[in-house]
Amino acid sequence: MKSVLEPVKKERFNLLDYDRKGLAAFFVALGEKPFRATQLLKWIYQEGVSDFDLMTNLSKPLRAYLKENCYLATPEIVVEQIASDGTCKWALQTSCGNRIETVFIPEEGRGTLCVSSQIGCALACTFCSTAQQGFNRNLKTSEIIGQVIVAQNRLGDTKKITNVVMMGMGEPLLNFDNVVAAMNLMMDDFTFGLSKRRVTISTSGVVPAMYRLTEVCDVSLAVSLHAVRDDLRDELVPINKKYPLKELMEACRDNAKIAPRRTVTFEYVMLDGINDSMEDARGLVKLLKTVPAKLNLIPFNPFPNNAYRCSSKEAINRFKMFLNDAGIVTTVRKTRGEDIDAACGQLVGQVDDKSRRHLKLKLVGSESAA
Repeated sequence: MKSVLEPVKKERFNLLDYDRKGLAAFFVALGEKPFRATQLLKWIYQEGVSDFDLMTNLSKPLRAYLKENCYLATPEIVVEQIASDGTCKWALQTSCGNRIETVFIPEEGRGTLCVSSQIGCALACTFCSTAQQGFNRNLKTSEIIGQVIVAQNRLGDTKKITNVVMMGMGEPLLNFDNVVAAMNLMMDDFTFGLSKRRVTISTSGVVPAMYRLTEVCDVSLAVSLHAVRDDLRDELVPINKKYPLKELMEACRDNAKIAPRRTVTFEYVMLDGINDSMEDARGLVKLLKTVPAKLNLIPFNPFPNNAYRCSSKEAINRFKMFLNDAGIVTTVRKTRGEDIDAACGQLVGQVDDKSRRHLKLKLVGSESAA
């Protein structure tokens, strides 16, 4: 007769890849009770214990099995930078040798962690430094929740993570299952216990995944908008060619129906002479009147080899005042960590580009020149 603790697979399992539901299924497959998942989560996330031998409410045979067949591993900090405003940026080494970047933004009464979901990004948004690095792969759940673990351990008791935004490197909805599992862990009462209002996922507009997200995970939604015309958004956010504004706004309205007073946050980077005219402002009012919305204006953060310029303070303030007067709740995001390239759109990590997108762009450019 088979032992209930006989390995179901030969490879070792990183248990940080599982949310509570996944862990429960893992233990049931071993012949254990589902509540073992809760016990394990409390040891890892609340007690900070990584040695299976010290998890004393687990049976000795189970501890022996876990020790032999499972492990707990997060990315490792290889570079730490602290900005003049207190913002912290960490470059984290992944198992494949690439690096991702994670940013902690301290503010009065809260601390926000900006978490990456992919190594690089394949969406090629022209105003974003991360998008110029190419794409390597999706991060595993352990590498996403691992950023929260590593950051909180590094910050210690003096600073607490109260908010998480999936706005780091990558498009989170193109890594759907791993991101959702990680967000489930962030909100689990036996791990970090964050409120669903304090976990935000940002997307450039992967419409089918937006509908799926609405069905399976109730977190705050932020949408990278940046233009009110399809022709301009096609240029700034190329995924718009596949999912144009009409489809995007329908998905946003669907998400807003989850709960009363639900709002969608729209991100709008301010580019001088590109999308900052009063005509653009009027277009935003028309577009956002169709969905419960908050608008976040983002001063463009420059990076090398990019021709865009940030809109002037006067233009941004004029834009903001017009939108607020029109009934659209509008704020200007304060630029944080700019002196260490930790501001919005500046995260680059160290990416071995497996998408070959840069090679394709180079060839296309050569053909055009010919």
